[in-house]
Amino acid sequence: MADSGSKAEFIVGGKYKLVRKIGSGSFGDIYLAINITNGEEVAVKLESQKARHPQLLYESKLYKILQGGVGIPHIRWYGQEKDYNVLVMDLLGPSLEDLFNFCSRRFTMKTVLMLADQMISRIEYVHTKNFIHRDIKPDNFLMGIGRHCNKCLDSSVGKRKRSLAVSSSQDPSFSGLNQLFLIDFGLAKKYRDNRTRQHIPYREDKNLTGTARYASINAHLGIEQR
Repeated sequence: MADSGSKAEFIVGGKYKLVRKIGSGSFGDIYLAINITNGEEVAVKLESQKARHPQLLYESKLYKILQGGVGIPHIRWYGQEKDYNVLVMDLLGPSLEDLFNFCSRRFTMKTVLMLADQMISRIEYVHTKNFIHRDIKPDNFLMGIGRHCNKCLDSSVGKRKRSLAVSSSQDPSFSGLNQLFLIDFGLAKKYRDNRTRQHIPYREDKNLTGTARYASINAHLGIEQR
């Protein structure tokens, strides 16, 4: 957005008023917003319609395909406002990267196993819909807040880094109520046919897709994920 004044008056979808920026990326910016009809807080992704490689429309279609899956954010609205493509979705908590850093980059084995179980389940669900994510990394797994709130998280919002209250072991206490969400499907790709289940052809000499630090060896070697 151009300035804080215009941002404060920017309403998308007829009822979501932008409050403050809480994140950014190559696609654009993420804002905390409030539903002016009921006071509910949501997240809003803004992408300039002049973006060199627009992806928000594609991502919104992916979310529509994935809706209803456990750990998939609920999409409230997608459309265009002023010069932006806009995606309104659930407001979620800190990423695993944030949480790991807060916990001095050490999780107990119990936490690792409980997180891994959820992470694998999220990825498996995406695969059942015939897509691969292609940018799996700690930043793209977020903890839920509100009804899905982790007990170690303060569900208050308004700060980019939410305050955390952890046990004396400095490791979060996970329970069956704590839900992990998978986000950012702008790089996702269909890897097999819906009807025949036949995979896409094997291809080499492809540019790296995703984040180099977390990409597979094959991805670094130019082999397309399939």
